[in-house]
Amino acid sequence: MAPPAPRRSIAQHVDDALDLVQPLPVERRDLDDALGLVLAADLVARLDSPAFDAAAMDGYAVRSADVAAATPQAPAVLRVVADVPAGGAGPSGTAGTDDERRVGSGEAARIMTGAPVPVGCDAVVPVESTSTGRFVPGAADTGPATVEVRGLGRRHVRSRGEDVRRGDVVLTAGTTLAARHLSVAAATGYGQVPVHRGPRVAVVSTGSELVAAGVAPPPGMLPDSNSVLLAAAVRSAGAHVVRRGGVGDTAAAVVAVLDAALGASWPGGVTGPPDLLVTTGGVSAGAYDVVREVLDPATRTGTAWADAVTDARLVAVGMQPGKPQGLARWRGVPWLALPGNPVSAAVSAELFVRPVVDRLRGVADPRRTLVPRVAGAGWSSPAGREQLVLVRHVVPDGARVVPARGAHAPGDADGRGSGSHRLSALAHADAVAVVPADVVAVEPGDEVHVLRLR
Repeated sequence: MAPPAPRRSIAQHVDDALDLVQPLPVERRDLDDALGLVLAADLVARLDSPAFDAAAMDGYAVRSADVAAATPQAPAVLRVVADVPAGGAGPSGTAGTDDERRVGSGEAARIMTGAPVPVGCDAVVPVESTSTGRFVPGAADTGPATVEVRGLGRRHVRSRGEDVRRGDVVLTAGTTLAARHLSVAAATGYGQVPVHRGPRVAVVSTGSELVAAGVAPPPGMLPDSNSVLLAAAVRSAGAHVVRRGGVGDTAAAVVAVLDAALGASWPGGVTGPPDLLVTTGGVSAGAYDVVREVLDPATRTGTAWADAVTDARLVAVGMQPGKPQGLARWRGVPWLALPGNPVSAAVSAELFVRPVVDRLRGVADPRRTLVPRVAGAGWSSPAGREQLVLVRHVVPDGARVVPARGAHAPGDADGRGSGSHRLSALAHADAVAVVPADVVAVEPGDEVHVLRLR
């Protein structure tokens, strides 16, 4: 009989899984192709922002000394000597050089939001506070020769560098680039950014009982939902994915599909071997648990694939569901082996797979964060193991969670409110409650910590 698998806590197994990988190599990407990738180095502003003293309003650029005493009853009358649009010279050609934009005492320049404030001016009077009232769209350089200013109020000038100065760090390494980050990069002088390339992940589900999604299963067979779930989870985490489901329950079949994954064709023209292998099923203690057979030194010794497996560990993680777990390298490629029950696979993907994918992507801290919530209902919990309960947030307050259940599952037979087979609960859950191993019951009103599902 094989010795029992070593026991590990969830945190220890996360650490073990993360130790398998390092952030992927760095490449430069155009901003249009960098969305969702992770910045590999701090981004230092190449430009001031604003890049020059700019108008914050449509109106007239003036010398504040000329209009300081202006009131609606006694407006200051200024001669309009220039027309300054945003982005360059207007029809009059007076928006180009400093000399062309220079405004003297008693003068003003018609100016649009974002345009450079002319030399000599230190304020912009909104058009609504002048005799012009409003500008007519499409009527460039056709304003009045003079304008009455009825008061100054605020300066309405965005000073050069008041937001960002050249040399400031505007984005830090480890940032997952969203649209707003790409905008900041563009505004501070970048057309390309250094990022970690996206991971390539091969997802495999084992089990001779599995048929492809959408195929009516014969008696005794089941749809392959696990590979669909894992592939989608990994893809949503920013990885390129190939998926193979329903691998038969023989060691030879598992070995063949793992070797085939090393030369997989990836969608979108991506090339290269996988950076991570993820399998589900076959890691427990059954007679047909073939992933365990491939990984276990006791059963792989003397086989054709004995040398293909390194750093193999089959462990019992102190959690319910999801206790049996494995990790290794297959011909040097990191491999996470998850259990095959649907909820076990789902929570394992959140706890272990996603952090590993995030480390490959270069995320600064890939470990998932638990957030506090209040139990809106109670449930019992097994002693000695951290319990993972699919829960949903209760609206409208959003601070309470209750166990997520399918329409025909008001509670498990053992009263614990969870089960590795409760696939329907996944449809209703938006978080996983992690109950400590020394807690045997959660009562309504207790604080619980949850992992938000993405």
